[in-house]
Amino acid sequence: MLRDILNCIAQTGIVSIIRGIDEAYIDNTVKALYNGGIRNVEITFDTPGAVRMIENVKNLFGEKMLVGAGTVLDAETARTAILSGADFILSPSLSAGVIEMCSRYGKLAVPGVLTPTEIITAWELGAQLVKIFPAGALGPTYIKDIKAPLKQIEIMAVGGINISNAAEFIRSGAMSVGVGSELVNRRIVYEGNYDLITKNSIQFVESIKVKQNSI
Repeated sequence: MLRDILNCIAQTGIVSIIRGIDEAYIDNTVKALYNGGIRNVEITFDTPGAVRMIENVKNLFGEKMLVGAGTVLDAETARTAILSGADFILSPSLSAGVIEMCSRYGKLAVPGVLTPTEIITAWELGAQLVKIFPAGALGPTYIKDIKAPLKQIEIMAVGGINISNAAEFIRSGAMSVGVGSELVNRRIVYEGNYDLITKNSIQFVESIKVKQNSI
């Protein structure tokens, strides 16, 4: 189960982060991402209606789209997200309770870490994928340097990821990248410009695919 989730995230190498949009727009937004080749989305739990949004996306797409719950700060919130259908749980920080809850339900925990000590601690607690945040401020070289002694730990780079640097993070050793407003932002969504979301998704997917094939 966990390996299937990891493989799906690794296949396209992108998780689209959806934050702060009204739930009335979620179906069309995710459809636009799907049409552009995105197969993994994160709905942040600081977005009003996040539980219903996760439920809607899972009901609409089933196994065709992995849905993560983001900005999860504690085990209780992780459980709520899992019961609403979340496949993976992302945190901005390292929480042993969140990792334990995910393990209990057979879901993937993606804790937020920065230093080698935090990365190893997350690994020892059972996390199979960690989120380096804010990756954009550190640059792809940081991922390369971290992976040199810690090859066994998979990394998702999040924060400041755009079309210009996403592929380089993959090239430097990240299994995936989390992309926020460069793919989904409220202005584009509320204007109903879903074709632009699809177009940008295609560009990200193709860019990363080239790097994946060259590794």
